[in-house]
Amino acid sequence: MDTMRDRFTDVTTRLLDEDPRLAVVLAEIGAAGFDTARARHPDRVVNVGIREQLLVGAGAGMALTGLRPIVHTFASFLVERPFEQVKLDFGHQGVGGVLVSAYGSYDWPAGGFTHMAPGDVALMDTLDGWTVHVPGHPDEAETLLRHAVAAGDDRVYVRLSEQSNAAPHPVDGRTLTTVRRGSPGASAVVAVGPLLDGVLAATEGLDVTVLYATTPRPFDAAGLRATGATDVVLVEPYLAGTSSAVAAEALSDVPHRLLALGTGRAELRRYGTRDEHLAAHGLDAASLRERITAFTR
Repeated sequence: MDTMRDRFTDVTTRLLDEDPRLAVVLAEIGAAGFDTARARHPDRVVNVGIREQLLVGAGAGMALTGLRPIVHTFASFLVERPFEQVKLDFGHQGVGGVLVSAYGSYDWPAGGFTHMAPGDVALMDTLDGWTVHVPGHPDEAETLLRHAVAAGDDRVYVRLSEQSNAAPHPVDGRTLTTVRRGSPGASAVVAVGPLLDGVLAATEGLDVTVLYATTPRPFDAAGLRATGATDVVLVEPYLAGTSSAVAAEALSDVPHRLLALGTGRAELRRYGTRDEHLAAHGLDAASLRERITAFTR
């Protein structure tokens, strides 16, 4: 199976042929994958080199001319390093574009903490008007990327991961998907993106409703409320608690309990593997079952 990032490159290359308004801005990372596209569209595929602030600024400048820019690099270099440009060049200028990241929380441990961005979605959450897609499978990544490109002049962040669920699910870029339904009023577990398979394994045999989120912003408050659950577990592949406020707001008129699971704030200073980082953050199936069972019992 191809990775989400492979699919992003292939689909974007095709979209460049189909949509004369589309442009791609790169900062060296991933540039080789767009060699063919750059040869066909040299004015709309631009590599600015290792200059991440320029990467975002150039994308916003293209948007000001009427283009629909896709801006791509690792999450730490796309959201954290040039955050001022994301905030001002896109937000303050009132223009839209598509930011597509790779290697988010712990996808490439050998790269060290410079190449990890567990706080990226929380940081984007401080800005107004951004849609955030977190696909859990390459097919979902393609669907959500196409949604993002077609979203007029909206501002969209697409977070790709090396981790993937075994099979895709239907996604519409708006709503939570009910993957497993518990009894009326049972606890709800919201699994975001590539953590769905782990959540399904962790909750096998438990009386819980499992909801799948690939578009955590805007958060589907109505979908959560429709479950009737007042005990909610959030399982996110980035900083724990990132969606606590929006989930709590969705249930603000009813007494409720909330458990937020995700990556921790402490830096893990040993390289290890992605699965070892997953376990260290308590996001593997065994750890999730223990934590969810203790909360819902």
